[in-house]
Amino acid sequence: MRITGIIAEYNPLHNGHRYQLQQARAASHADLVIVCMSGNYVQRGEPAILDKWTRAQLALSNGADMVVELPFASAVQPADRFADGAVKLLAALGCQTLAFGSEYPTFDYQQVGQQILALKAKSQTFIDYQKTYATQLNEFYQAELNLNLDQPNHLLGVSYAVANAQLEVPMQLLAIKREQAQHGDQTIGAGQFASASAIRQAATKGDDWAQLAPVMPHSTLTALQTQSHLDWDQLWPLLKYRIESTPLAQLRQIYQMSEGLEYRFKKVIHSVNRYAELLQALKTKRYTYARLKRVCLYVLLNIQQTDIEQSLAQRPIHLLGFNQVGQAHLHTLKKTLDQPLISKVSAKLGAEEGPLGLEVRVDRLQEQFGWQSQNFARQPIFNQRKDDEHC
Repeated sequence: MRITGIIAEYNPLHNGHRYQLQQARAASHADLVIVCMSGNYVQRGEPAILDKWTRAQLALSNGADMVVELPFASAVQPADRFADGAVKLLAALGCQTLAFGSEYPTFDYQQVGQQILALKAKSQTFIDYQKTYATQLNEFYQAELNLNLDQPNHLLGVSYAVANAQLEVPMQLLAIKREQAQHGDQTIGAGQFASASAIRQAATKGDDWAQLAPVMPHSTLTALQTQSHLDWDQLWPLLKYRIESTPLAQLRQIYQMSEGLEYRFKKVIHSVNRYAELLQALKTKRYTYARLKRVCLYVLLNIQQTDIEQSLAQRPIHLLGFNQVGQAHLHTLKKTLDQPLISKVSAKLGAEEGPLGLEVRVDRLQEQFGWQSQNFARQPIFNQRKDDEHC
């Protein structure tokens, strides 16, 4: 069986994602497409606009055969750690090909992954507090390999390549050209493609659904119109209270709260009144906005180093949904997989020390804002595959 993996957030799923699913299946001649999808929080430190079950259903309805959750400990991380967790998970599920979107589809990711792996030890030696780590890393790769990571999907693709090169049996990398809209575009044009950023911005306003209809499946549009959205404007009072009320020594224990960043949090919190103002007040040449957003989320959720380490050590695979083809592969996996494949979250699995303890804990926040149960009493979605669905 030919199995292709895709790493995604689907925040939310739009026509570009559906196109990628179709192209990945066709180009790799896949019998089975597995999506490893972030849960209820995404890589840049924000709550997803739709819950993980809705997004899993959208993926299954638009070309995926199986959807598994990328755990919080890997999902809310810089590109290299995000990639490492997702690539290992897909490899464990038997994927032979990894497909991803790229601004440079002819770029030899396979070769560059091997080259960077050879340089990796050297890349850890530089520290310039006047530049972000990402900037220093890009400069290093430019000097050593004439490699410019100037586009976000290109950076992710290279991160996938490095993680893939470390596997005992690396997957074949398949770069798929992004069509029309670029990552981070803030406007929706006249075509059928738009960036997820522009879609989220328009959906949050909720005043022009006709503009959104051409750039996404109807099922995504319906979900956005009917489900509640959670964003940082809503979470801001909770974050402000957490920063103000947490003693400095405890704030220092928050994951990625390094280099005295906790002092900056305490210094600026009383002079800001909105989340965006907090980010601006915290920003220095040393920290990217993406990192600051992640740290804010860690503060809000009280995420500490031990939480991340415990989750990564247990390597849980939470199954969110599948169709008949995915179901057949699951029977094979149960005989060969050496890590927990979880289809139903029991009290033991979701306990504080359990493999899904961190997921249960962080998802409680969404549940407090009206989302239905995200873990307990939930079964994987079974999506009946039509005979011509992937033709």
